[in-house]
Amino acid sequence: MKVLLKKDHELLGTAGEIKEVKDGYARNYLIPHGIATPATSSNLKSYEEVKRQKSRKVERETKDAKVIASRLESNPITITVKTAEEGKIYGSVTAQMIYDILLEKGYQTIDRKKILVPEHIKSVGEYEVEIKLYTNVSAKLKVNVEGEKTEEVQETPETAEEIKPE
Repeated sequence: MKVLLKKDHELLGTAGEIKEVKDGYARNYLIPHGIATPATSSNLKSYEEVKRQKSRKVERETKDAKVIASRLESNPITITVKTAEEGKIYGSVTAQMIYDILLEKGYQTIDRKKILVPEHIKSVGEYEVEIKLYTNVSAKLKVNVEGEKTEEVQETPETAEEIKPE
């Protein structure tokens, strides 16, 4: 009996191939488990249509991902964090922080788990972060980490008198 494989199978082959198998194997195992269907002309036509639709969908999603990647690469983001002496950050810049900023900028389609921070960002500077958008499509996002500008209070004689306890 000829069957059309709907799923990849270790022994028979990949999805979309037509294979000759024994009738009992096809009727009792392959067809009931959804691995294959009989290779009739109508099943072949419907499979080709489904395959064509999937390829269009993949093509459209790849195109959209490339547009998002180009937008991300041309628009660096800036994160302002509290710093200690010499530009050291309290804690580190995480993928969640980058994700939150991207959400604010309107990138709702990006998955937080796909933001790959190559090293721990623990100091002020410019870093490059990879974001996986789709299969074989990723973007390099420039992240500028800046220290929070704190205003130091200059002690004047008037403020010094107010602070001293009497």
